[in-house]
Amino acid sequence: MTILVISIIVIALTFDFLNGMNDAANSIATVVSTKVLTPNQGVAWAAFWNFAAYFIFGVTVAKTIGKGIVDSHIINEYVVLSALIGAIIWVYTCTHFGLPISVSHSLIGGLIGPALLIGGTQALIAAGILKVTLFIFLSPIIGFLLGYLIMIATMWIFRRRSPRSVDGIFRVMQLVSSAVFSLGHGSNDAQKTIGIITILLFSTGFLKGEFMVPTWVAVASYVTIGAGTLAGGWKVIKTLGTSLTHLKPVQGFCAETAGALTVIGSTLGGIPVSTTHTITGSIMGVGSVKRLSAVRWGVAGNIVLAWVLTIPATIVMSGGTYLIIKLFVK
Repeated sequence: MTILVISIIVIALTFDFLNGMNDAANSIATVVSTKVLTPNQGVAWAAFWNFAAYFIFGVTVAKTIGKGIVDSHIINEYVVLSALIGAIIWVYTCTHFGLPISVSHSLIGGLIGPALLIGGTQALIAAGILKVTLFIFLSPIIGFLLGYLIMIATMWIFRRRSPRSVDGIFRVMQLVSSAVFSLGHGSNDAQKTIGIITILLFSTGFLKGEFMVPTWVAVASYVTIGAGTLAGGWKVIKTLGTSLTHLKPVQGFCAETAGALTVIGSTLGGIPVSTTHTITGSIMGVGSVKRLSAVRWGVAGNIVLAWVLTIPATIVMSGGTYLIIKLFVK
């Protein structure tokens, strides 16, 4: 491998690490805010299950990222580098300010920016982008509805139990739901880095034939996202875990279960969804059962604004990065 390709792989894994940091909140915000686990215990728990996802799920999402967003013929090392730099700038900025944005959509916007400069709209794969765009809106709605319904069902099932008894049961159950959500997070998000590294290797001639993911790429991506989760994006954890709404263990369990069902279902369908969008919708759905005012809609509005801006912002950043790179590379 050339030094450039190795450098881009390192940058891709850096992106994967930041992904784990920002999305640590998705996996542990509820279990930490309900004090079932301490923050350090929570990130260690989530990191373990992030990596465990490698042994359970396939690489359908990686294939969507690798060949379902932009025409693979226009991808080269400079396109991938630009996509990663644009995505990293956006993810780092939002993590710094405590905004739980979609790392997935940062990468997708990062790929679209250079592709538009090279081949215009013809370089884009409309079906793949439509599927991703559709789930920008569907995943939080599905998470909201599932969170609301699971919370209602749980309240009915345990209606004869005392609050203390319910709290004790769900302090244990929340460990299970958090683990399952972390599995979903690892299965969906690590695969995005797997996809970008694999398409880099194909575009530079280091892999040939059918789109296949090398084992070392998958292992490196899963280990790195787990390490990023272990590092934890503490401001984002605070935003989701305490600023959005107040949660008890039973509510944390319902939110995580709803989020896990949505993310894992999307992973099995090969759809690169945002775990951030999903868990945020689930938390709002659970919080709305008590009363709509239990959700801090001002905080929710800031989060949604960051979601809406993510793809356009990374398109501009990655496109600008590509133009700068082209000034120095013929």
